Amino acid sequence: MSPTVITRFAPSPSGSLHLGNARTAFFSHLWARHSGGRFILRIEDTDVERSQVRHRDALLRDLRWLGLEWDEGPDVGGPAAPYVQSERGDYYDALFARLLAGGFAYPCYCTVEELELSRKLQRMAGQPPRYPGTCRHLSSAQRADREARGVRPSLRFAVPAETVIGFTDLVHGEQQFASAGIGDFIIRREDGTAAFFFSNAVDDSVMGVTHVLRGDDHLTNTPRQLFILDALQMRRPDYGHLGLLVGADGAPLSKRHGSTSVGEFREQGFLPAAILNQLFHLGHSADVEGWLAPAEMPVHFRAEHLGRAAARFDESQLLHWQKESLQRLSVAEIAKWLGSNQSPAFIELIRHNVVLPADALPWTAVVAGELPPLGEAEQRVIEAAGVEFFSAATEALDESGADLKLLTKLLKERTGRKGAELFMPLRVALTGQAHGPELAPLLKLMPPATARHRLLSHAKNP
Repeated sequence: MSPTVITRFAPSPSGSLHLGNARTAFFSHLWARHSGGRFILRIEDTDVERSQVRHRDALLRDLRWLGLEWDEGPDVGGPAAPYVQSERGDYYDALFARLLAGGFAYPCYCTVEELELSRKLQRMAGQPPRYPGTCRHLSSAQRADREARGVRPSLRFAVPAETVIGFTDLVHGEQQFASAGIGDFIIRREDGTAAFFFSNAVDDSVMGVTHVLRGDDHLTNTPRQLFILDALQMRRPDYGHLGLLVGADGAPLSKRHGSTSVGEFREQGFLPAAILNQLFHLGHSADVEGWLAPAEMPVHFRAEHLGRAAARFDESQLLHWQKESLQRLSVAEIAKWLGSNQSPAFIELIRHNVVLPADALPWTAVVAGELPPLGEAEQRVIEAAGVEFFSAATEALDESGADLKLLTKLLKERTGRKGAELFMPLRVALTGQAHGPELAPLLKLMPPATARHRLLSHAKNP
């Protein structure tokens, strides 16, 4: 029997949840659900300066809004608690002590200025910038001297010389890295907090994570983390590095591409199902092309279908999935989504003419409000019809009431107009727009005085 698949999402609470990270969380969640495994949420907040509680709360809210519930995490507990890294300091300290005792780590007293100068000199010499090992071989007396001067050291991992470390990436296949290309790296900051390379790796191992999915910008981090796990004799998880999510210009998705955070899409009125359907097809070759209910997605997820190429995000595709998702909502669900107290008849009428809640506002004004000024094209339609047409339309409305069929019959008889020459001026005068929901039910929803006022306003000479 194969071991239980355990995946995780480990965000840093330093900003909003953006679509690239949401996709990583989603695929990790799908893998666990497809395999009958477990999905862990871990908050990586050891970077004290950047981490904020409000970002953490927003992350949890956005993940739950998407339907990505976790089996273990900061607010539900679990066997590997705590799931917030700022609360795991004692555990990390014990591991740091083991590395120091085993000669796998050493204190580094180099200042920021000294490190920057070293990198500058390396670049000038045409060498890749990496730590030159300045503090690796300090004597006990030299270390004591720096301690006495109040220099607070960081802790660096001592990368083994002339070693090749490899692993099989779940997306990219076999990977090999020579230690000569990896400088000794920081695993504990000067303030005593654990650095990403360290805490991320050891927590995945001790929490039982079997499969780690993340962006391929982390691919070169993996050998460093494997060095740490091997030194501590801790189990390695399997790693898979996804191609990044990019905008239409091919650049990594960022704020300049528009609203890219999950919270912003939620505020605009996008549905979770729309976002998940979009993400499901970005960097994952699905066995279905059409819309899927989120509950059905784990069945169709295949880890071996994850792609190494960058995935291009196109908001027009998101709008497509939004329309598909809206079609599957009931009238009551759409009313709740709109935050509207309009009648079911109104909701049913406009449901195919809205993609976001803001799209409903003009139609709310049509049936119960003031129309905005006409656009140029609509104004030309009114002028072409002429004031006599609208005088006749007003009189016909007085006789027909909200019966559009009778209204147009009377108007045709009195003006001789038919087809678009009859219907288009009526639609524009009554709704302010040349396109939209059927006019007959819209007219029934309008207060009679409103409809009469709109027609009469065009029957008068300016």
